[in-house]
Amino acid sequence: MELVTTRLRIDALRPDDAAALFAVRSDPAVARYQGWRPADLADAHAFIDRQSPAATPTGWFQRAIRLRDDGRLIGDLGVNLPEDAMESVEFGISLAPAVQGHGYAGEAVRALFGQVFGPWRRHRIHASVDPRNQACLALLRSLGMRQEAHHRESLWLHGEWVDDVVFAMLSRDWLATER
Repeated sequence: MELVTTRLRIDALRPDDAAALFAVRSDPAVARYQGWRPADLADAHAFIDRQSPAATPTGWFQRAIRLRDDGRLIGDLGVNLPEDAMESVEFGISLAPAVQGHGYAGEAVRALFGQVFGPWRRHRIHASVDPRNQACLALLRSLGMRQEAHHRESLWLHGEWVDDVVFAMLSRDWLATER
């Protein structure tokens, strides 16, 4: 999967992205809300090596979010694309704190929605979020996603029980916003 927007390029993670990926994912402000955080640079390299090179992989895969003008990695976009087209697509996004608040997350996720509801012809997409991550909640709401569930203390993450909030969007809702 490769997507290009006005300011971004979303494409495969490369071995030379390991240091930047490690910097983003090990930053405490980012890692707090993520299930995976690299222990060290070697862990980031191993993570990149495990990513599928297929243009449209299935299962969980991560893609780099890069600034289009200079190719600098500023975050990553995780997608769970089930083999069964009737199942919901799940996604997650991480951005370096230095670039948050500039609309990059919305731009990347809108591009993903275009792919999911366009060429992939999927019916539903969802995201699972720690409700303490207020910036992410605001992002999902601004994209027109609806909160469908709030599971109390349903995940054990980084040594504590955390809540899990699920947001989703249907293809018809996305297509209505694109008209």
